[in-house]
Amino acid sequence: MNQNRLPNIVEHKCLGSPTITPQALAYERDYLWMSSRDLGTLYKIDIGTWKIVEEIDPPGIVWAGVSSGDGEMCFTIGKGLNDDRYVYRYAKKGFTKLFACPDFTGSYLSFDGENLHMSQWYEERILTFDARGNVLRDIDIGAEICGHTFLDGMLYVLRGRENQNQPNKSEEWRIARLDPREETPRVEDLAAVPFAARSLTFDGEYFWSNHRATNETMSFSLPS
Repeated sequence: MNQNRLPNIVEHKCLGSPTITPQALAYERDYLWMSSRDLGTLYKIDIGTWKIVEEIDPPGIVWAGVSSGDGEMCFTIGKGLNDDRYVYRYAKKGFTKLFACPDFTGSYLSFDGENLHMSQWYEERILTFDARGNVLRDIDIGAEICGHTFLDGMLYVLRGRENQNQPNKSEEWRIARLDPREETPRVEDLAAVPFAARSLTFDGEYFWSNHRATNETMSFSLPS
């Protein structure tokens, strides 16, 4: 579908992020986990008061996160001069490295209650992993990916174009939906996202994403 013909998402809140360059964003039990790309720190934020309740020093740059249940989180973390990407688990005892991302590339995460899913931006795909980090499946999204999350068994994806090699052209993003239970999922665009989004999560009522370039975090719903 032509993005110009799509309705825009319905913005609920636009809040100044509690940190600069907000990158990862993940909902977990009335809290949002948010990372700062430039500071390299990770924060737990009370979604009601919009205050930082915990600041954590991760073992690298946190690019994405997701709740994996039982109070545990999973994060994509970049390490070293080459920003090699690894998936870590975070629990009360701290960070545990789970596995290296394929070709050391990967970013956004989602969790379906059983398996972890990770997108690779420029490969335009989402990979499904087992508990040992083996790839079970490869889903073609047909565009660059800047976030994804599960809702009622469906996978919602922010997809589009960063246009980084076209300095006079703005980023173009839309939120799409697919059913991962299908053998070859059909990706359906639902609404245009009128900002340079980074990360996608759902709090039970609203979607959330970061506008990293302006240090803002938005909650929104889909048009009816």
